[in-house]
Formats: sequence, C-alpha cells, structure tokens
Amino acid sequence: MRFSTPILLAGALLAFHTPAPAADAEKPAAAADAKAELTLPPLPADKTVKQSARIAGAMVSYDATVGTIAVRDAKGKTIAEVVYTAYVVPGGDANRPVTFAFNGGPGASSVYLNLGAMGPKRVQFGAEGDAPSDSAALVDNQNSWLDFTDLVFIDPVGTGFSRSLEDEDKTKKDFYANDPDIKYLSRIVYDWLVKNGRLRSPKYVVGESYGGYRAPRIALELQTGLGVGVNGIVMVSPYLDPAAVGDGTALSPLPWMIDLPSMAAARLEREGRLTADAMRQVEAYARGAFATDLLAGRSDPQATGRLVARVSELTGLDDDLVAKLDGRVDSGTFLRESHRGDRKIGSVYDSNVTAWDPFPGSAQRRSGDPILEALIAPTTSAMVDFITRTVGWKTDARYNALSDTVNEAWDRGVPDDSPVRALRKAVANDPRMAVLIAHGYNDLSCPYFGSRLIIDQMPAFGQDQRVRLSVYPGGHMFYSRTGSGAAFRADAMALYRR
Repeated sequence: MRFSTPILLAGALLAFHTPAPAADAEKPAAAADAKAELTLPPLPADKTVKQSARIAGAMVSYDATVGTIAVRDAKGKTIAEVVYTAYVVPGGDANRPVTFAFNGGPGASSVYLNLGAMGPKRVQFGAEGDAPSDSAALVDNQNSWLDFTDLVFIDPVGTGFSRSLEDEDKTKKDFYANDPDIKYLSRIVYDWLVKNGRLRSPKYVVGESYGGYRAPRIALELQTGLGVGVNGIVMVSPYLDPAAVGDGTALSPLPWMIDLPSMAAARLEREGRLTADAMRQVEAYARGAFATDLLAGRSDPQATGRLVARVSELTGLDDDLVAKLDGRVDSGTFLRESHRGDRKIGSVYDSNVTAWDPFPGSAQRRSGDPILEALIAPTTSAMVDFITRTVGWKTDARYNALSDTVNEAWDRGVPDDSPVRALRKAVANDPRMAVLIAHGYNDLSCPYFGSRLIIDQMPAFGQDQRVRLSVYPGGHMFYSRTGSGAAFRADAMALYRR
C-alpha cells in the first residue's frame, strides 16, 4: 500500500530513546548507545507452530514462524530488530522456491499481502461493504501461493513489531529514506537465507505499492551487492515512476493520461461494461487523441471541446464540471463527484469502494479514505491475534499496520528517482529472470496505465513477455476480490514455473 498525500491514520511508532541532557553530553558514546537499547524490553525468541490450510482445493501442512533478524551497523552493533512471519512447507528440496514479500507506504507492514493475497490464511478487507467492525477471524486462503512457494513476509523498521534501537534522528537517517531502506532490507533477505539454509533455493521478491518501488531495487542489490541471484519479481499495484505523477500544473500530459483509464474503468464497471476490449479503446484514446488535444490547449478551441465531450463520456461526470476543469479531471474531484448523488465518497485505492460522506454539504472533502478507514481494525486485530495467541510470540509492544510517523519522516529523495532503472538493469543482468506487474483497473493511487506505458518503452530483453503486465477487476488491493485473487495466483504460478 502507498499512502496518498497526508496519511489518514494516526498512531505512534515507538517510544524512542530521549537524548541525554546537556550535562551528560560528555559521556562516552558507547554508554549512551547502551542506555538507548535498554529503554526497550527484549522481543521474544523465534517461535514456530504447525498449521494447515486448504489451498486450491488441497490441504497443505506448513510451519508458521514469527522471528526477528538484527540490523547491525558497520561496527557490528545491533541498531534495529526486524520481525518477519514465515510459512514453510517442511520436507522440500533445494528446488522449492522461497518468496520475500514487502508492502509499501512507506510505513505499511506486510500484513496486507500476508492476510489478503498470498498467505495461507486471510481476513476480508478492501472491498465495498467492508467495515472496521468486521470479524478478525482468519480463514483458509484458497488463493494462497504456499502450495508452490515458501513465503517470508518482512515488516520494515517502524512497522508491525519491527523497531529501531536508535534515537529519532539516527532512525530517520538509517531507515527512513529510499537508499538505506533498500540496503538493510536486502541484507535481511540475505540473512534469512543464510539462517535457514536456503541459498540454493529459487528466490523471488514481491512488493506491493511502495513495495513495488522496493522490489526491483532489492533484486538488483541482491544480485550485485550481496551475491544472491533472484529468479523473479512480482510487483503488485507498484509505485514505479514518481516523476510521472504531476500536481495538476505540470506541462506533461502524463498525469492526466495515466489517471483517465482507471476513471473510465470504474464507470464501465458500475455499468457492467468493463472488458479488456473496452479498456483497449480507452487506452488508445488516452495515448492518442486525448494527449494531442490536451497539449493543444486554448490554441485550439475545437480540441478543447472534443476533449471535454470525450472525458465527460468516459468518466460519467457532468459536462459543465469537466469544461470548468478544461478536461483535466483530478482524482479528488472524480472520487467525490462520481458518488455525490448518493452522498458518498470513493476510495483512491478503488474508486468503486465507497463510504458515507460525513460532510456532504462541505465545499471540500473532509473525510478519510473508505478503504483505509475500514481495513485498519480487522487486519491489525487478526495479525496480532495470530502472532500472540496462535503462534504464541508474546509481546506487549504496539503493532503498527500503517504508521503515519514513518511516512511523515520519510526522505523521498529526488523526483526522478525511479525503480524502473533498477528493473531494467536486474532483468538485463539475468536472462532467466521474469517479471510480473499486476494492477487493478480502478486504482487511482497507482494507476495501471502508468505501468503499461513504462513496459511499452522497455526493451524486450531477448524474449517476449519477460516483463508482463496483468490487470484485474478491482483496485489497489484487487486480490480482495476472490476472482481477481484467483487470476493473480494463476499468473504468479505461471511465472514461477517458467
């Protein structure tokens, strides 16, 4: 998951160590560091329980482990503890794959891929009608990937139960920035492989949203920095190209081109007309006549007229409103105006998932996101119950499914910082690597058409479909829909069996 603009959820990250007062400034650094570590009680030892689940119609028995891996600085001092959840089918040989999964944010734990898409158990979230009071009881996930790969879900520092042992300033420098994030998470993957004797296994990296930003960069770092080959990458609703996201005033037509197909898909779905053929026509318009008329601007009034008429038709919005926007419909306007007649608001993660607008008469939107507001409670409760009661990994620490503290502290780097560069290098380095990029049609947080344009500009790397795009009904978490989750599983299985 990628947070869109201001985070809608409040929550503390950690009780960071408070810097010593000025009178203690001359104490040795080692003593201060030791004091910082002692302010946090130790986390439990790794714990494993045996479980089973019915997956794709067959029973699968597995070991579920909750454990920690230390992050150390250059001097070998532990500066953080990363908590992971692993599902391993015992008795496998060296040919059984292992997959490392990351969500995004920045500031999201891995609970969404774990309990929504790939893990052996799931809890419902992310779809129309879901509510914070929904049951947190886990059920078997028929669409899990565990029957064809072992799974390791990693919570970055500041999410889940993972935590820094440094003060706030050092934590920001060492963990809450693009490049350090890739370095230490890649090392966590390496350390897990060594710890569990899995260096000979086929290895895959999966990332959702900002995790999709992480995935190709982690794969390249493993390849070239740590000496670990990666067989494949799966990016789920990835945040791939920050430079393509505009603020409504940029000269580039890309932001408007990228959003329009997802808006059109939402309307087609509401009307029961969403098909791949219909979307191909929308995409052709977006990269053709739409872009041409958009760039013409007021120099060609006829172009503006054509633009307004076609955009109104595709989005279902009122002609006068689209005309006032010069055919440039931003996602915020679309989410509110599409459902204004019902006095509801749409989610940026799936514009057809709605909630009642608490202030329908307000000139500006004053509500949270329908999906984010509904998923925190069931996913957090389900994950904490699983870890502490089912597995028996007991801790009094706070579990952070989504942390606004991490997100607000994050150093996002420069605007042209794109993981596409790393993706190209990683795929070029390894002729056996395959990539699946998966999206939901209705997602306006990370619209699928951006990935379509990126792939169309990439070389073929000597073989067709080495980098493949699949788009499913739904939104950012399309896998919350059973049919889309099943199709995603089938596409992933095909990737693993190449």
